[in-house]
Amino acid sequence: MTTGMTYAGVGVDYDAMDPFKRAAQKLGRTTAVNLERFGFSEYEASRGESAYLIETPYAFLAHVEEGLGTKNLVADIMYELTGKSYYDQVAQCTVAMIVNDLVTLGAIPLSIAMHLAVASSNWFEDETRCTDLIEGWTKACTLSRAVYSGGETPTLKGVVAPGASLLSGSAMGIIQPKSRRIKGNVQDGDAIIFVESSGIHANGLTLAREIGEKLPDGYLTRLRNGRTYGEALLDPTEIYVGLVDDCLTQRIDIHYAVNITGHGWRKLMRLVQPFAYIIKTLPTSRPIFECMQEFGPVDDREAYGNLNMGAGFALYVPVKDVERVIAIAAQLGQRAFLAGYIEASQTKKVVIRPKDLEYLGDTLGVR
Repeated sequence: MTTGMTYAGVGVDYDAMDPFKRAAQKLGRTTAVNLERFGFSEYEASRGESAYLIETPYAFLAHVEEGLGTKNLVADIMYELTGKSYYDQVAQCTVAMIVNDLVTLGAIPLSIAMHLAVASSNWFEDETRCTDLIEGWTKACTLSRAVYSGGETPTLKGVVAPGASLLSGSAMGIIQPKSRRIKGNVQDGDAIIFVESSGIHANGLTLAREIGEKLPDGYLTRLRNGRTYGEALLDPTEIYVGLVDDCLTQRIDIHYAVNITGHGWRKLMRLVQPFAYIIKTLPTSRPIFECMQEFGPVDDREAYGNLNMGAGFALYVPVKDVERVIAIAAQLGQRAFLAGYIEASQTKKVVIRPKDLEYLGDTLGVR
């Protein structure tokens, strides 16, 4: 039983949204024949995954479109309160949302485009904000080992709220040679490696903003480490492209990869097969999540079922490769650790033993 604030309660209900996604995937399959004239084909198993793959004779092409969500609304508030725009950081968050999905199947981004919708062209008159956004996007593309290819800046009066903006983007990626594709060949006994997040990343901000309205000093409320709530929310999202790319280059057999965003740790069981994903060790506790849980309140079932809770990315690999993955992550300045293991099961589920939590497969309806 969930008590306190919920993500669905603030207007983000995956049970309402996921059926639309599944319906779109079902009808979208009927258009795959249009690829045949190029000698290409849809890689059907990628339907329902975080990235969509097209198979060519010599490589897989990958495509992802993603949005930032509402994190830039926090940046707008903090800009007024502190004079710092934070748009370099939300730019990285937007890029990370795109490319961290792309690499889950082994695709490395080639090009990344920005989509920035505003209510009025007056938005572009703030030179500091615009400069921070462009520089942040460029830096994030460099971290993603990709080119910043351009984008679109529509003015959508009546759609976007006055003074606000809507950030999203898309990326094209490649798997070459084709043997680098992450195949989803998970096996009983595989290790689950967590790569830690920098904080909330760009998921759960609608809930975080609701909580921010309840805090004693709003977004300037101090966390236990002395930082403000708003500052911590705006920490840039980690980019995991380098980790996956370097692991594949060093021939580590990644059986599956998960970008832990929407649906929280339930996303660990995205594969169709009915495995049990057993988590024995939790990531480093983050003050931002402690604050959200306390002041929401947000209980553990809701938090781990919708937020990353300190685990930004997961890799499923043979036990023999665990130490190598951890070492590669360390070289990139990221902390990875052995979080648990996968076992054969008649029932698909995620079990978080330190929290005595269990999520069954029917709580994740993304396919």
